[in-house]
Amino acid sequence: MDILDDMGMLASNLLLLVVVFAKWAEPYVTQYRDAEQDPYEPRDNQRSTEYYRDGSGTECRRCCDPAEELPQYANPQPQYQIVPQINITILKGEKGDTGDRGPYGKSGKSGQTGPRGPHGVKGTKGIIGAPGEPCKSYYAAFSVGRKKALHSNDYYQTMIFDTEFVNLYGHFNMFTGKFFCYVPGIYFFSLNAHTWNQKETYLHVMKNEQEMAILYAQPSDRSIMQSQSLMLELERDDQVWVRLYKGERENAVFSDDFDTYITFTGHLIKAKSEG
Repeated sequence: MDILDDMGMLASNLLLLVVVFAKWAEPYVTQYRDAEQDPYEPRDNQRSTEYYRDGSGTECRRCCDPAEELPQYANPQPQYQIVPQINITILKGEKGDTGDRGPYGKSGKSGQTGPRGPHGVKGTKGIIGAPGEPCKSYYAAFSVGRKKALHSNDYYQTMIFDTEFVNLYGHFNMFTGKFFCYVPGIYFFSLNAHTWNQKETYLHVMKNEQEMAILYAQPSDRSIMQSQSLMLELERDDQVWVRLYKGERENAVFSDDFDTYITFTGHLIKAKSEG
C-alpha cells in the first residue's frame, strides 16, 4: 500500500515538472518557427499559416508586429554576418607602355647670382706652341735732286730728277719722276726749290692726279730757297710726284749744271700692316 502511494506521488511530480518545462520553452518554440518561414512571403500569407496558441480562437501575433513590444528573452544570441575578403593584388593589370613626352614648360624667372665659388686647382702646363713668324720690318725711302733749270710752257710738266741720292728698293722711278708705293702706310715728303729772279715759282706736290700741296714764290729782285713738306697716307700703287704749273704766267725753277738746287725726298713712317 505504501509503495503504491509513493509511485502515485512520483507520477504527479513528474507531470507537474513536464507542464512547467513546457510553459518555460513555449516562447523559444514560437521564435524558431517564425524564423523557418520565408521572409519574402507576403505578411497575410504568413499570418494565415500561423497556429493558435490555445483553443479560444485568438490569433497569434509575431513578435515584430507594430504596436507590440518586443519580447525580452533571457539570453539572445548575436547574429553574425560574413563579409567576403577580396585580394586586390589579383585584380592589378599589366604595366602599360610609356606615354609620349609632354611639351616643355615655360622658363622660370632667373634666380639671383650666387656667391663666387672658390678658386679651382691650377691646371697643368700646356704644350709649347709652334714658333711664330719673325717680326717683319718694312722700309721705303728715296731722295733725288735736279741740276738743270726748268721753265714753264703751254702745258703742265712733270719734274724729272737727274741725281739719285737714296732710292731704297728702287721705289722711285728716275725715268718717270714718280714714287710708286709698294708698302701701304703713312709717308713723309719734302720738296725744296730755288726761285728765279723776276719770275714766279709755282710747283705742286701731286698724289696720283690730285694736287696735295703747293710750293709758291712771287717774282722778286733776288732768288731764294723755298720748301714744302707734308705727310700722306698711301695705298699700294699710289704715285707721288712734282708738277710745274703751265705757262699762263711765266714761272721757272733755277739751277745750274754744277750744283743741285732742287731736291725731292720721301720715306715711310709707319706701315699699314703694323696696325
